[in-house]
Amino acid sequence: MNFNVAHTEKYKDASGQQKERTTWVECAYWSDRTAVAPYLRKGTQVYVEGTPEVRTFTRNDGTFGASLTLRVSSVQLLGGGRSEGGSYPNDQQAVSSGGISVPSEITEPVDDLPF
Repeated sequence: MNFNVAHTEKYKDASGQQKERTTWVECAYWSDRTAVAPYLRKGTQVYVEGTPEVRTFTRNDGTFGASLTLRVSSVQLLGGGRSEGGSYPNDQQAVSSGGISVPSEITEPVDDLPF
């Protein structure tokens, strides 16, 4: 299963201006534990762990490029996305398959994610 995750970092520059930088990470999840797949939609908050890999390549115009891929070892759904009501389809309380669970409610601030 392949999906993309956006990591947005908020910081202040040297002049004190609030800035925001978003890094997109391609995620490759090679597992039979893909019960989480139907719940991965744009805006869904997730926590992923894995091993990062950087791939370099040459573009058609001769310039060099790089992409960041994460070989995912585990995925956790953190809370509702930007859908109506911020909940999962059919008001699902939990999905379990190989240790993947969907919390019914976020109990800690989502701004303090460790990634």
